Amino acid sequence: MSRSGLFLKETLRRPGEVVALAPSSRAVARKMTAGLERVSGPIIEIGPGTGSFTREILARGVPPSRLTLMEINDQFCASLKTQFPGVRVVNRPAQDIHALGLHSVGAVISGVPVLARPKIQRDVVGRALDVMAKGGIFVQITYSLRAPISTAMQAELGICADYRGMVLANLPPAHVYVFRRIQH
Repeated sequence: MSRSGLFLKETLRRPGEVVALAPSSRAVARKMTAGLERVSGPIIEIGPGTGSFTREILARGVPPSRLTLMEINDQFCASLKTQFPGVRVVNRPAQDIHALGLHSVGAVISGVPVLARPKIQRDVVGRALDVMAKGGIFVQITYSLRAPISTAMQAELGICADYRGMVLANLPPAHVYVFRRIQH
């Protein structure tokens, strides 16, 4: 089955689990993964879906052995394992990031919707920060015109946001933000 076909099937089968309108475009994937070739340590992708970002991460020269994918949809997991041999695929929610046993993570690439969901922000972003290396980055896609994590929540989590840019060549147009720990 094609990636688009699998996406449509799973959107219809589990509409609360698949929240995007379509798989992310290659243009968004390039913006989300920019600079990963210079990141040290493990890289974790949460909510990879059909693998749009995964493909670009690997195209940037990141060895499959450094990449772990966390996906809650079992059908997406089966497809990801087939598409990306050597990449660790874990059928668990992003909130279980501690259970991976990874530390000094260089980057987390997130397709998980966090906008206006403070509990998800704490449980996903907060826990990801706990396993990240000093200087590690959390890259988040959003379809909103504003940062997906409010300034109040950024202060609570001790992070700051950098706007990486907008990508019109996506359905819907997407914005990419990079979050980092505030260095004191």
